Amino acid sequence: MINDLIYVYCIAVNPPGLINELKSRGLRSIVVEGFNVFIKNAPENEFSEENLKQNIADLHWLESNVREHISIIGMIMEYTSVIPFKFGTIFNSLESLDKFITAYSGSLQENFNFITGKEEWAVKIYCDRKTLSKHIDELSEAAAELEKQIMASSPGKAFLLQRKKADLIENELDRICKECGQTYFNELTALSEANGLNNLLPKEVTGREDTMILNAAFLVRKEKVADLKDMISILGSREANSSFIIELTGPWPPFSFISINEKLQ
Repeated sequence: MINDLIYVYCIAVNPPGLINELKSRGLRSIVVEGFNVFIKNAPENEFSEENLKQNIADLHWLESNVREHISIIGMIMEYTSVIPFKFGTIFNSLESLDKFITAYSGSLQENFNFITGKEEWAVKIYCDRKTLSKHIDELSEAAAELEKQIMASSPGKAFLLQRKKADLIENELDRICKECGQTYFNELTALSEANGLNNLLPKEVTGREDTMILNAAFLVRKEKVADLKDMISILGSREANSSFIIELTGPWPPFSFISINEKLQ
């Protein structure tokens, strides 16, 4: 097995205090342009371009290696701010890695200036539409008015109005979920230095029966993380008797807030 590929986890300005623990996991740190770059040798039979594509199709292999990737970056984050690299970032040699860091050194420093002292937190909000629909007449004037017409109609007309209301309910549920997601996002944004919206994940991915209505990332100053958690608690209490579930996870490597641009020549 030839370990001549270079796998990169992350970059830090200051070296963390767990070098021995990282060494025990096959990692080492090199210094390029004043940055500490955390790397390991990677076997070609797993991480060459062709083999990596094949291995990614193996969900067990992918899950295990992605978990390890995030875990190691998380360990380093406990000691210092990092610029994380995406899973599977490979360089063919130390020379090519050195050239990359040198070419992007200015942008890397700008990113460090931006993220230092801050953490990325993820907020996902789900809605149980079936339960929410039971309260639709309380939440929608249009649904409440149509229900009045149904109650006052003959059986034949009531049947047609019920079908009309079923369509109305779906549209109103969409509206309510969208408005609630936007309201939550706006309130949490006030506590963050930056934010971003991610794609809503389908039930097949989340493994949940309820529907995701918000998938967002927030970059928060460390001294404001407690305020963020308090806000999540308040929002959760506000909706304690409704169909909305709020999940806060973190801190995560700040993937969502890193933008690296090559220096102008």
